[in-house]
Amino acid sequence: MPKSQAQERFFDKLLVKSFPTREELGVVAAEEIAAEIRARLNKQAIVRVVFAAAPSQNEVLAALVAAKDVDWTRVVAFHMDEYIGLAPNDAARFGNWLGRHIFDLLPFAEVHRILPGPDADATAREYAALLDAAPIDVIQLGIGVNGHIAFNDPPVADFNDRLDVKVVELDVVCRQQQVDDDCFATLADVPFQAITLTIPRLMRAGRLFCMVPGRSKRNAVRDALEGPITTACPASILRQLENCTLYLDPEADPHV
Repeated sequence: MPKSQAQERFFDKLLVKSFPTREELGVVAAEEIAAEIRARLNKQAIVRVVFAAAPSQNEVLAALVAAKDVDWTRVVAFHMDEYIGLAPNDAARFGNWLGRHIFDLLPFAEVHRILPGPDADATAREYAALLDAAPIDVIQLGIGVNGHIAFNDPPVADFNDRLDVKVVELDVVCRQQQVDDDCFATLADVPFQAITLTIPRLMRAGRLFCMVPGRSKRNAVRDALEGPITTACPASILRQLENCTLYLDPEADPHV
């Protein structure tokens, strides 16, 4: 593709790239994620990647599926959050959503879905143990309308969380976003609880790629980049990371 027209700048340690279109954001971010995976596969037998499920990630996931020369048979896949209370075959479950967009489309070595059982806390502990079996190399994530990363909404976000995976209550802003994203028909349909990777667990990854398109995210991006580093906007913690890149389109970029 033609050379990217991205504008780059830093906010504290965080590299921010702003693109002319959402489509270019997705293609370039996927190229850079694929390059990171290839580089790690050149040095190690297996690469472990955590994926985010959200319509905001459609473009990057589609481009990743189309990426050339990635040996997906040596990639182990995880995801970062899952609703509690949905039926196993519910299309809105993030594991199923990722199945349709990437998990079932590539020959991963393993795919570890979060499968909430009758004891959600036990499910969280078991998933934390899977994550802890070896380093997490790459995380693909986004930012919510309320500034959340994974399902760490402001009321439950903890920069010093002692857990790696936990059960959380979803705030109403987060739940409304799921309706606005056309994932659920009404607010009443959106679960009240979820299992999520915590912020310290996300921060320990080798490399993070954060893709945030869309006008609904503009205020959250502004708060993350320009406000205090606080759990009132959980994504603000990304400014402390040298190993994270934030990708924006014109609608999400508060400086456009």
